[in-house]
Amino acid sequence: MANSPDSSKPTPAASDAPKRGLFSRKPKEAKVKKPSRLKQINEVFQMTRRHDPMVVWLMLLSFLGVVAVSFLVGYLLENWITGLIIGIPLGLLAATLILSRRAERAAFAQIENQPGASGAALGTLKRGWITEDQPVAVNPRTQDAVFRAIGRPGVVLVSEGPTHRVRPLVDAERKRLARILPNVTVHVIETGRGEGQTPISQVAKKMNKLDKELTKLEVSAVSKRISSLGNRLPIPKGIDPYKARPDRKAARGR
Repeated sequence: MANSPDSSKPTPAASDAPKRGLFSRKPKEAKVKKPSRLKQINEVFQMTRRHDPMVVWLMLLSFLGVVAVSFLVGYLLENWITGLIIGIPLGLLAATLILSRRAERAAFAQIENQPGASGAALGTLKRGWITEDQPVAVNPRTQDAVFRAIGRPGVVLVSEGPTHRVRPLVDAERKRLARILPNVTVHVIETGRGEGQTPISQVAKKMNKLDKELTKLEVSAVSKRISSLGNRLPIPKGIDPYKARPDRKAARGR
């Protein structure tokens, strides 16, 4: 049978595809450019200003205050030019610190009362803490969760949800840790705005104020012990894993 007139012609995809020689270099992939530092600062400033309009005036007052003090000191020392040269960078630094503090509060205000907010609060901890991105206990129906952090004060459980609902999750996790680590203190922090609860913006600050009981080596040992013994799935009741037999018919596809 004779071929159709268009059967010998290459497809557009095949003809347009660039051919690479045997010794030619592989074309480099386009790199995604990261935003510049000034652009990042501007994005943080715009986000903070939307949730905290006072940040503009606070940054301006801190900048002018530092510059005025530096100018006054330089004037008294009969060298006001040097005072300005030193004061302007210090004023910018003070304004940046104000922006950083206010941006953190604005970020916490955005995620407050959302699932996973307590885990995000643990992400702001400095070095010395071992945290996990996923909760160690969660109620799928109510989205209540318990997050865990390990540090020199011991083990800290941070709960997320109403006290009467999340308390069973916290108690179960405390009992499990008591079996694994009987000599390690377990602290509990309840996040929220109610009585006896801690706002998520203050969680890291409260954890850093806890009394230190462990050394750095002991913190690492506690983390390894929990990872090796504390994450085993429970065996359903009524099943003896040593007497279980495979289903041969299912294995043969019957």
